[in-house]
Amino acid sequence: MQGDGAAAAGAAPAGRLDLAGAARLETRYDAELRFRELRGPVAGLVSAALVALSAFHYYTAGFGILTEHWHKSIHLAAVLALTFLLFPTRRPPPGPRIGGVPLLDWAFAAAVAAAAIYLPVVFDELTFRIGMPNATDVVMGTAMVVLTLEAVRRAMGWVLPAIVLVFIAYALLGHRIGGVLSHPGADWEGFVNHVYLTQEGIFGIPAKVVATYVFHFVLFGVIATRMGLGQFFIDLASVAAGRYPGGPAKVAVVSSALFGSISGSSIANTVTTGSLTIPAMKKIGYRAHFAGAVEAAASAGGQITPPIMGAAAFVMIEFLAIPLTTLLVAAAIPALMHFWGVFVQVHLEAKRLGLRGMSEEELPRLWPTIRDGWPTVIPLVLLVGVIVEGYTPYLAAFWGITACIVVGFLNPRNRLTPKDLWYAFDVGARYALAVGAAAAAVGIVVGVVTLTGAGFRVGFMVTQAAASTAEMFRPLIALLPADVASVQGLTLFLTLVFVALVCVVMGAGIPTTALYIVLAAIAAPAVVQLGVPPLAAHLFILYFGILADLTPPVCVSAYAAAGIAGANPFRTGLTAFRLGMAKATVPFVFAYAPVMLVVIEGFTWGDFLVTTLTCAIGVAALGAGLTGYAFTHMGPFSQALLVLAALLLIAPSGPLSITGFALLAPVVAVNWLRASRRRAPAAPA
Repeated sequence: MQGDGAAAAGAAPAGRLDLAGAARLETRYDAELRFRELRGPVAGLVSAALVALSAFHYYTAGFGILTEHWHKSIHLAAVLALTFLLFPTRRPPPGPRIGGVPLLDWAFAAAVAAAAIYLPVVFDELTFRIGMPNATDVVMGTAMVVLTLEAVRRAMGWVLPAIVLVFIAYALLGHRIGGVLSHPGADWEGFVNHVYLTQEGIFGIPAKVVATYVFHFVLFGVIATRMGLGQFFIDLASVAAGRYPGGPAKVAVVSSALFGSISGSSIANTVTTGSLTIPAMKKIGYRAHFAGAVEAAASAGGQITPPIMGAAAFVMIEFLAIPLTTLLVAAAIPALMHFWGVFVQVHLEAKRLGLRGMSEEELPRLWPTIRDGWPTVIPLVLLVGVIVEGYTPYLAAFWGITACIVVGFLNPRNRLTPKDLWYAFDVGARYALAVGAAAAAVGIVVGVVTLTGAGFRVGFMVTQAAASTAEMFRPLIALLPADVASVQGLTLFLTLVFVALVCVVMGAGIPTTALYIVLAAIAAPAVVQLGVPPLAAHLFILYFGILADLTPPVCVSAYAAAGIAGANPFRTGLTAFRLGMAKATVPFVFAYAPVMLVVIEGFTWGDFLVTTLTCAIGVAALGAGLTGYAFTHMGPFSQALLVLAALLLIAPSGPLSITGFALLAPVVAVNWLRASRRRAPAAPA
């Protein structure tokens, strides 16, 4: 497999993206894109349905979203029905097939579409019978719940449906549980009424966000890449960073940051930019697992990089009821810290190994790059401009997609053909199927939380456990500063650690968006109760959910990068986790010092600069300690001192930062003097 991946990646001409090869690699490593082979007229029919679904979202974004219940129902009917047609089961059912699709799957597709459309058809009548569903309501609701879980199982595996089933069992049997988690319980009829007939379940916020925001931005990213914006970003990164030591690795970091701003997907980012950067890194001397890890770690930043980010970002703005611009500003500095941490380690590794940069012959030239590629930036600039002006995100996506089409058809150097546009609309809809099905399933979890009050119950349990643990350790930390040594401070720290661990563990089995929605409902209240602003609490959960993409044993981005590099996946994952350590430390900074997010009440430039600069220095020191190089090679004792100094600097506390500087300064000074002596010419005899 690894050799095949490397071959596929190397099939493109040097320096040019092979989008077809990247798509094949993405399908191999992303379970959400493993579609069944369709045959004959059915293949064309399904492709036309996918294109029609994309066209529906594109048209309504620009010319008016339908009434909310109709818009969500049409979206879910199409997404879930197409999921049954495109995602096979591991053991195909016996019996006849039509175009490669078993008759049972055709029946499931028709049934789930009917259950989704039933709701808006009887919407006016529901005003008089919500809380008292009739037999038809219960049958349709039961079909919707069961078929939604089956659709998600096909698209993502058993983990997410199993979690949803646990919540369903809790809703139905919670009255038999003692203690804090006990609640009055609900019968099946009441459960179906809540998660199907109201806006608190399947048709709730997650489905609304995917139907009105996520689908449009996924489509924008696909078309923007198709018309050349991804290639322009890679060329620009090569011009800016390629000539310096370890050039291809620095190009990987910069290009992944730029490309991630439009893709919002760790795996898509990895296989697209990695198909170029990983072979180049190996060529100049980076080891295979390190080359794959660099790309995986950098690409994992795509879901936290404005302006597109990932699907979870749009769910967040709905949960918090904030403008998208607020989230984009808040996410900018933490995302920059992540890429800064990877960049520092890449640079120090290159210096440690004595690696060269890219030669002039290997680099694109600045003026031809700008001349050929500047038109591809117009759609992104227009999209950001519309958002900044305060218009809705879906209208911004509409104008961004429109600009992509216009620029693509008019640009003589990278012309978009009607066939390319059809392909983009087809692929954009395919990318949205799994996340759309997951949003419907996770809506059931949100419905159970609102039905039972589980969010506050779980939050109370977490904070109580953290407070009890803090009391146990109080005598051991009496010498630390008061803001850390207080019971409240330690309780917050332990709560954040507990939530982070849950995010990483659960993130190994379910995608980031679904994980964020579940934990935003049950874990975020615990963090907010301890005084963390809601925006910081939700970003904390998002960061650690994304970190699962780099955390062995289930690190999908690292596996994809290892396939391209021909490296051991587990070793690649461990190295990627080390390179992405900033993503594991920075969330604690903005949880304790939300001033880093800028758009927080009480923001001052002084606090912001101190917090951000000490964090940036700490991230760089952490990279040096983990790499074992700062001006020269270091021993284990110096590495340990640098790591300790880095953690103290990253911690947003004045006394701790001063202590960190006191530890950092002598290590850096000694290393600098040692390096200077080695470089100095010998005195004549």
